Amino acid sequence: MTTETETAEWTLGELLELFDVAAPDASGALSAPTGRAGEDERQVVEGTQVLAQAIVAVAKRFPDKSVRSAHAVFSRAVMVGAPVELAVDVFHEGRSMATAVVTASQNGKRAITVTVLADVPSGDVIRHQQPRPEVAGPAQANVCTMPMAGRQVRLVDVLDVNSPDEVGPPELFAWLHYDPAPTDDGLAKALVAYFTGHLGISTTMRAHAGIGTAQAHYTVSTAPMTIGVTFHEPFSAAGWLLYTHESTQVGAGMSYIRGTVHTEAGELVASFTQDAMIRPLRTTDSSIKAESRL
Repeated sequence: MTTETETAEWTLGELLELFDVAAPDASGALSAPTGRAGEDERQVVEGTQVLAQAIVAVAKRFPDKSVRSAHAVFSRAVMVGAPVELAVDVFHEGRSMATAVVTASQNGKRAITVTVLADVPSGDVIRHQQPRPEVAGPAQANVCTMPMAGRQVRLVDVLDVNSPDEVGPPELFAWLHYDPAPTDDGLAKALVAYFTGHLGISTTMRAHAGIGTAQAHYTVSTAPMTIGVTFHEPFSAAGWLLYTHESTQVGAGMSYIRGTVHTEAGELVASFTQDAMIRPLRTTDSSIKAESRL
């Protein structure tokens, strides 16, 4: 039997509550919730949810510094249910730079590691940035069905991002808008990092006719394996943000995606990379329910 709570649409507020973990204790330990199953009853927690929680945990551990980059390796799936235990190991803490390694475990098994760099931003010596791509704005983009109250997603020149019939160059432009957007710096960065894993595999598949992310976990095995995100400037998560995705290579069962995040005004606030697995579904995988496959 499915309850109304289980089928209710996710909300931005609920997502931010998941991200807003407690500060680590004196030993560096804290517990993070996994939330509930998604609309498609997927029982696997998105790796970027744990990445976001790690960013917030480190931001609270170094309150006088700003998180500048985070690199995550997703070694084992985290499942909905039991909490995730985060261990924050401070590798270095200086006056201007600090580094922490966050290990996420569930049921006693290590699943994800995140290396986070924080610093005290300084004035410019030199400055330049990659300009925002000249693509259609959010008003001209196509509404994307990713149900979440408080979040809008719009895609440039793509109608159904999951369809095998959506064929084009291996690039994807997505506009995002959050309301209400968090004002806390750690939560804003967590929210930006969270979406970096959503469209990379779709970007790679777009260049190949006959395959799309609608087949993921059913006829092909797919999963982000690493994500690295760098935050360049202080920014507000309010307003529209443009996520640019470019798949530069796919083969031997892995794909590589790089991307940027710009404000609508053109400020480059973050860059990211992703290594993703795209492999044939093994016959042994068919014994695992699709909603529980990596």
